[in-house]
Parts: sequence; C-alpha cells; structure tokens
Amino acid sequence: MALLEVNGLKIYFHTRNGLVKAVDDVSFTVDAGETLAIVGESGSGKSVTCYSLLDLLPKPPAVIEAGTALFDGEDLLSCSTARMRQFRGNDIAVIFQDPMTSLNPYISIGEQLIEPLIYHPDKTRTQSRKKARLQAIELLDEVGIIDPEARFDCYPHEFSGGMRQRVMIAMALINKPRLLICDEPTTALDVTIQAQILELIKKLQKTRDVAVIFISHDLGVVAGIADKVVVMCEGTIRETGDTESVFYNSQDAYTKKLLAAIPEGAKLLPNRAEQDQPLVKVRDLKTYFTDFSKAAEGKKVIKAVDGVSLDIKRGEILGLVGESGSGKSTLGRSILQLAPNTEGTVTFDGSLLGELSPKNLVPWRRRMQMIFQDPYASLNPRMTVYETLAEPLLYHGLADRKSIDQQVRQLMDDVGLAHSQMRKYPHEFSGGQRQRIAIGRAIATKPELIIADEPVSALDVTIQAQILDLILALVERHNLTMLFISHDLSVVRYISDRVMVMNKGLIIESGDTETLWANPQQEYTRELLKAIPLADPKLERKRISNI
Repeated sequence: MALLEVNGLKIYFHTRNGLVKAVDDVSFTVDAGETLAIVGESGSGKSVTCYSLLDLLPKPPAVIEAGTALFDGEDLLSCSTARMRQFRGNDIAVIFQDPMTSLNPYISIGEQLIEPLIYHPDKTRTQSRKKARLQAIELLDEVGIIDPEARFDCYPHEFSGGMRQRVMIAMALINKPRLLICDEPTTALDVTIQAQILELIKKLQKTRDVAVIFISHDLGVVAGIADKVVVMCEGTIRETGDTESVFYNSQDAYTKKLLAAIPEGAKLLPNRAEQDQPLVKVRDLKTYFTDFSKAAEGKKVIKAVDGVSLDIKRGEILGLVGESGSGKSTLGRSILQLAPNTEGTVTFDGSLLGELSPKNLVPWRRRMQMIFQDPYASLNPRMTVYETLAEPLLYHGLADRKSIDQQVRQLMDDVGLAHSQMRKYPHEFSGGQRQRIAIGRAIATKPELIIADEPVSALDVTIQAQILDLILALVERHNLTMLFISHDLSVVRYISDRVMVMNKGLIIESGDTETLWANPQQEYTRELLKAIPLADPKLERKRISNI
C-alpha cells in the first residue's frame, strides 16, 4: 500500500482576472522510502500540488475543487485543522526553496529548531528545553554544521546559503517525519554544496526510511536522486514513469523540450574580445569585512576578496566561478564600487574608480550596470515595468518626456516582453519575466560593462535557456562586455569566452573556457567540474558512486 496516494486533485485560483486552473486532475503515488521527483517549468503547478497536501495555500483565492490525498489511508484534504497540525508536526515536513525567507530573522537557529519539540501538541514528544537543545545540537551535527553547539545561538544571517539549507533540513527532520517534501532545495546552491545536500538527503532517507517528494527544475539532480518522475505542465501531468523511462524513452513533446533545454557544450558564438587595452583592470584588490557575530568570538576580519588582479577585455564574456563564500559576488560589487575597497585599484577605461567621489561616480554608473541574482528583491515592488525601465533613462538624461515611451517600448522588445504588460508590477510576473525586466533595466543606459551575478540560478531549464540566449544576443547587438558570475559550471561553459576560478577570496586558476574544461590545473577546479550533475540517470548515478 502506498504511503501517499493523490487522486484527481484539482486546485483553481479564483482571481480578479478570472479562473486559473493551477492543478487540473493530478494523480500520483509515493511509497515508503521512495523518491518521487516532480519536474516542470515555473507555474506548472508543482509547488501548489504539494502545498495543498499540508493546507498551506492561501484561501482565497485557492480552492481545492476535487480530489483526495490519502496519507496512510487518511485524506489530508478533508481532515480537521487540529489533525492537520499533527500531520505537519509529526508525519510530513517541508524543505522550502529559499531558507532565508523561511527562517525567522529575529529568532536564533537553535530556538527555531527546538520549537516543534517543545510546543507541539503531541504529548509524547520531548518537553524539556534542556533535552530539546541536546537533540537539536545532535541533529545539527548530523546535517554537517561545524561546531553545532556554538552555532546553536547564531541567527540566520550569520550562516551561508548552504548552511541555512542544512538548518532547514534539520528543522524538517527534527520530529522524524515519514514524508519529506523538498521544494527546490538546492536551486541556489553551488555544485559542491548541492552535492553535499543531495547526499545528505539520500543518507537521511535511508537511515530514517523517509519517503521524499523532490520538486525541481534541475534534471541533472533529478537523474541522480529520483526513483520515479512526474512531469507537469500548466497544471496537468504530461508524463510519469520510472526515472530511466522518462529520460531515455520520453513520449511527450514537453518532456523532450525540457531535456533539450539543458545547457551543454561550449559557446557557439565567436569570441569578440579585443586584444588591445582592456576595458577593466583590477590590481591587488582587497575587500575586507569585520565579523562581530557570536560565533566569531569578538572582532574577526573576513577577507572576502584578498588581493585579486584581473583584466576584462572589451567585448568578451568572462566567467567567474567558485563555491558560495568564495568572494565572487563581493568582487563584482567591488569592481562597480558597490562594496568598499580596502586596498587595490579598479581602472575602468583608463580611469581609477576608487579616486572618484560618489557624486563624480554618477556619470560612470551609466557605463557600468549590474544584473542581480534575485530580480524580485532588486526590483521596486511599487514601480510598474514602465517606471522601472524609464527611471535610469530619465535619471541619466538619456530620454525626455516626449521620447521616453518609445524608448521603453524598444527595451521591452529587446528583452522579449509584451507591450501590454507595461503597467504591471513585479509580483504579477513569473521569475523568468522578472529577470527580463532586470536585464532591460541594466541595458537601458547602453552600458559598456555589465556584471551579471547569478542571473539564471533560480530559473527552470527552459526559461534559463531563453535568458542565456537573450544575454548572448544582447551582447552581440549592443557590443557589451560582461563579467558573468555563476556557480552553474554548465551555464558558464555555454556562455563564456574565458573563465576564472575563485576560492577563499583568491583567483586560483584562469584560462580559455574549453582549455580549462579539458585540462584543469588545480585540484579545486577538478572537484568543481566533477560535481556537475549529469542529466542522464546511468551516468549520474555512476558519477555519484565514484565521488
């Protein structure tokens, strides 16, 4: 008998713009100890399906129109609020996609961990705070948090992305659930941390006999972890079966489209880099921060960027890779003078940026732009698309009230947005559409340099492919120079002319993309390349077993 059996599930959103069939007649089963992967593009209904099982959807507008979800024979969709609370606390747990927005920033990690042990209504659970603390510390150690006793009293902002995700896993497992729902748990993590998290989930699944529903758009990850795969599109199931059948003998055109969208191989467009004077010169750049956290035991200097020197040639796309905390984003921000430079120089087109006052930097800002990792966080929620794209044009005097409409429309054409969406706000767009808005804002001033900080890490494979092709087309059309920061090495290979590898604030290796891929010199680079998941079940499982 299946642990979870979902039959005929229909979830409709009743909105001011009409009826949205988010989930439309979905059925699947999950056995004890089994991993079911649900894949599909953003908006396909993956998360809505799983959140409905724990009554986590907003009502209204979400309405469960039909269906059953039998967990051990009991219908989750019709049980009482009190019974659902017991299911959430004891039997079913969720690891959310973004741990920073799921963890309470005002409460320490330890307090958030022991909360279900102390306050859960099940009287058989531990009630003693002292015992709960010991149990939480043991679990933090089990999920790989170094020095868990000291880290118990830290706050979420004092942890890296990988560490926060480990805390989320510990929180999900602390009441020993029988079903674990993982909603894109490794999307924003670099390949080595992702490998560690996936290995951890697999290990805990075996030791605790936990069934897993794994929601993901990363087919490489799915190939290595899933027993069965469900492919969703527009609220319906397009294809389902064991992992090898779906990957090797896919029957549906949509599944084939997903598999074809995985970036692989080298950049196809020619290298346009000019070999004479570089556009950007960075020499011995250092960016240090002071850590005042409890775990640091007083003042501690964090050497985020520690003596980096590099050139970015005019017209080239330079890839920058490395693990979380290696200093990639800080280096990008330091080049643009968005982070304080402790030492060293940044020269842009022959001018030393560090010697310019904030006021004198303004004209240079027009020539240097940034695409941030999370467009939802970097776009003003109170500004429409029109206002977002018009703002840099008006601020830098590149348009007036008469010409602004035409220029905004042209920008929307450039990034593939419909003119009818001009008056919409960021929350009304999908992740891929928001990233198009952010790219449009970055190219509005016709910059010479763009620093793209993980611009596709949170996007599904088809949208990611569209954004990468859009970036390549814009680089060609507008003669852009780009520093492309990413932890996804397949993406970096697909888009970059040259690659630099960063570790602990230092550039440890660099070279032409294909040369570095074929013959990496540093062990760290080799480890990064070995950690790239493969969208082929047999090869991916073989790769995992050899690690």
